[in-house]
Amino acid sequence: MTHRATAETGGPDDGTGPGDGSAGGRAPVRRPAPETSRTGLSTAEVAERVARGEVNDVPVRSSRSTAEIVRANVLTRFNAIIGVLFAIILVIGPIQDGLFGFVIVANTGIGIVQELRAKKTLDRLAVIGEARPTVRRDGAAVEIPTGEVVLDDVIEVGSGDKIIVDGEALEADGLEIDESLLTGEADPVLKKPGDPVMSGSFVVAGSGAFTATKVGREAYAARLAEEASRFTLVHSELRTGISRILKYVTWMMVPTALGLILSHLLTLRLPIDEAIRRMVAGIVPMIPEGLVLLTSVAFAIGVIRLGRKQCLVQELPAIEGLARVDVVCLDKTGTLTEGGMDVRELRPLPGTEEAHVRRVLAALAAGDPRPNASLQAIVDAFPATDTAWRTAAFLPFSSARKYSGGVLTAPDGAPATWLLGAPDVLLPSGDRHLAEIDALNAQGLRVLLLAATDRDLEDPEVARQVRPTALVVLEQRLRPDAADTLRYFADQGVQAKVISGDNAVSVGAVAATLGLPGADAPVDARELPADPAAMATALDSGSVFGRVTPGQKRDMVTALQSGGHNVAMTGDGVNDVLALKDADIGVAMGAGSEATRAVAQIVLLDNSFATLPSVVAEGRRVIGNITRVATLFLTKTVYSVLLAILVACWQIPYPYLPRHLTLLSTLTIGVPAFFLALAPNSERARPHFVRRVMRYAIPSGLITGTAAFATYLLARSYYTGPDALPAETSAATLTLFLAALWVLAIIARPYTWWRVALVLVMALGFLVVLVTPWLQRFFDLRLVGTTMPWAAVAVAAVAAVLLEVTWRWVGRRFPA
Repeated sequence: MTHRATAETGGPDDGTGPGDGSAGGRAPVRRPAPETSRTGLSTAEVAERVARGEVNDVPVRSSRSTAEIVRANVLTRFNAIIGVLFAIILVIGPIQDGLFGFVIVANTGIGIVQELRAKKTLDRLAVIGEARPTVRRDGAAVEIPTGEVVLDDVIEVGSGDKIIVDGEALEADGLEIDESLLTGEADPVLKKPGDPVMSGSFVVAGSGAFTATKVGREAYAARLAEEASRFTLVHSELRTGISRILKYVTWMMVPTALGLILSHLLTLRLPIDEAIRRMVAGIVPMIPEGLVLLTSVAFAIGVIRLGRKQCLVQELPAIEGLARVDVVCLDKTGTLTEGGMDVRELRPLPGTEEAHVRRVLAALAAGDPRPNASLQAIVDAFPATDTAWRTAAFLPFSSARKYSGGVLTAPDGAPATWLLGAPDVLLPSGDRHLAEIDALNAQGLRVLLLAATDRDLEDPEVARQVRPTALVVLEQRLRPDAADTLRYFADQGVQAKVISGDNAVSVGAVAATLGLPGADAPVDARELPADPAAMATALDSGSVFGRVTPGQKRDMVTALQSGGHNVAMTGDGVNDVLALKDADIGVAMGAGSEATRAVAQIVLLDNSFATLPSVVAEGRRVIGNITRVATLFLTKTVYSVLLAILVACWQIPYPYLPRHLTLLSTLTIGVPAFFLALAPNSERARPHFVRRVMRYAIPSGLITGTAAFATYLLARSYYTGPDALPAETSAATLTLFLAALWVLAIIARPYTWWRVALVLVMALGFLVVLVTPWLQRFFDLRLVGTTMPWAAVAVAAVAAVLLEVTWRWVGRRFPA
C-alpha cells in the first residue's frame, strides 16, 4: 500500500532525511518544550502599542512609488534638453517645428503608463508572496501580516522561517539561525533563551519563539527591505550600454550645437529665428530619446506578462539576466519533483519485527513539530497511536549531517537512541545492506535507514557503529512539466545541472527518467576536488551531483562562474539560500522557505518549474528586440552627427527643419520601434550589446547621411532662386526617408506578414504626406519637377545597395 503525504511548504528539504536545514557540524539535542508556554500579548496590549505607533509598519515596496515613476520618466537629462529646445521653438515658431516636443510627451506618457501597470502587477504579486509570521495573541498562535507585528509580540519560528524583526530568544528547541546574509559568517549560530536574534537572518534547524524588541524602521530588517525588496535597477548590460551611448551623445551635442548656430549666424548670416530652427533640427535627431523609454516599456510589459503566469520578478533586469544564463543549477526536491512524498515500502531488516519498527517510526516522527516532506510521509503512513511511547530528546535534521535522531522511551521505560537518515552516511563503506539500497536508488527511490545506537544522542560519534533496523522506501512525485522544461533548456543551449543533497544514484535515476543528458553518470559530491579550477572542470563534464552540502552548493556556483558561465540557481529550501545569493540569478519557489524568497530575484509563486522557459523567453524578447530598435535609433544619431559636420565644413544651411526630421523619425523609427520592441523574439541572448549595435549603426548612419547630403548638394546645384531651399530640402528629405526606410526593412528581418505590412504602412504614410496639399504645407515638403525627385530616388537606391552589401559584410567580418 502506498501512503500519500504532502509537505506544508512544498518540500524544502534537499537532503535524505526527515527535515531541513543547512547547519553544519553538531546540532544541539532538542528537549521537549515545557508544558507551560507564554501566552503572548492580549488584544488590549496590542491596541495600546498600535496607538503608540509601535508597529512593524514598514511598507512592502516591490516597486517604485507612483511619484518616483513619474519623476524617473519625466526628469531625465534628455527630456530637459528636448524641453529647452521645444520651448525655444514655441517662442520663435512655427508650431509644426515643435512636433518633436509632443512626441517626447507621448513617449514619456507611454513609459509612465506601462510602468504603472507593472507596478500594479508587482504590488499584487508581492502581497500574494508575502510571508505571514505566527504570533501568540491571547494565548493562541495566529498568522498575521508582517505589518501587523507590534513591539513585544511573541513570534514563533521554525526551520526555513525568516526573522522579520529584531528580538530576543524566548524559547529555543535546538534553534539554529543562519546570519550569513548579515555577517558573512556561513556557520549557523545556536540560540539560547535570552540571546538576541537579528532581522534578516533565518532559521536553519530547530524551532522556538522570540520577543520582538525592535519593529518598524528601527529593525534591521527594515533597512534590508528598503534596499532588497523594492524595484531596483541592478546590473543590466542593456541599461549600462545605453547609458554609455547616451553619455557619448551628450558630449557630441554641445560642440555640434555651437558649430551650427555660429555657422548659420556668422557665415551664412541667416535670420536668428531661421538659424535657431536649423540648429534645433540638427540637434534633436542626435538624441535617441525613445530608446531609454522603450527599454523600460519592454521590461515593464515583461513583468506584466510574467505576472499573469504567477511569476514575481523582484528586480526587473532579472528578466534579462536569466535570458543570458548558460547554466541552470536545479535542486531536485521541489524543482524536478513535487514536495509531497509517499512511503512506498517498509523493509524491516532480519531480526526485527515490523510492528516494533512501525511504533519506533511513529514516535520518532511525532517528535518533530515541523515535519517536512520526508518525515510528513512517515507521519501519515505511521500515525502515533501508542501514547505509551514518547520522545525524551530530539536531534534536528541537518543537510550537512544527513540524519536526525531521538531518544525514545518505550512502555517498559527503557530509553533507546534511534537515528533516521541517509544509509550511505550511517553505514560504513562496504556494508552488506548498501547493495540493496543502491538497487533501490537506481530506480529513483529515496531510502532512509532506521538504526539504533548505544551512544548518547549528544555524542559527536553517535552515527558510528549503528545497528541497522529497517529501510523506509520513499517515492517522489515527479513534476509533470519537468521533462518538457529540461528539453527546452537543452534545445536553447543551456546546460542543466542537478545539484542535490540526495544520494547521487537516486538523483541520477530521477533525472534520467526526465531525459536529462548525462544523467546516467551521476557524481557523488563528496568525491569532488576542493580546488575551484578542478571543481569547475568536473562540473563541466557532469550533469547530476548528489550528496551536495549547502556549502558545496555555493562553491559549485562560484566554480561555474569562474569558468565564465552565467549561472542561475533554483531552490526552495534554506539549504539553497547561500547558493541562490551568489548565483547570477536566483529563482525561488513560492511555497519554499521565506529565506529563499528573500534573496531570489525571481519567485515562482505557483511553484511551477515550467514557468522558467517563459522567463527566458521574455528576457530574449527584450534583449533581441531592444538590440534591433537600438540600431534604428543610433543610425539616426550617426547620420545626424555626420550631416551637422558636413554642413559646417561646406558652410551651407542645414538642409532640414525640425518638422522634417520629426516626420522621418516617427515613420522610420518611432512607430516601427514600438511594434518591433514588443514582438516575439527567441534569438539567444548574446553579450557586448554596445559593440553589436554600433557595428551596424555606424556604417548604416554613414551611408544614409552621405546619401542625403549628396542629394542636397545635387539639389543646390539644380535649383536656383530665392525659393530654392524648400525644394532642396524636399529632395534631401526624400532620399533620407528612403534610405532610412531601407534600414528599417533590414532590421525587420526575418520577415513575417505583419513586419512587411509595417514597412509598407510607413512608406504609405510618407506618400500620403507628399500627395496631400495641406500636409505638404504643414511639413513644408514640396517636390518640384521630376528630374530632381527621381535623382533623389536613384541616390537612395544606391544607398540601399550599399546598405545591403555593408550589412552582409559586417555580419561576416564581425560575427556576434
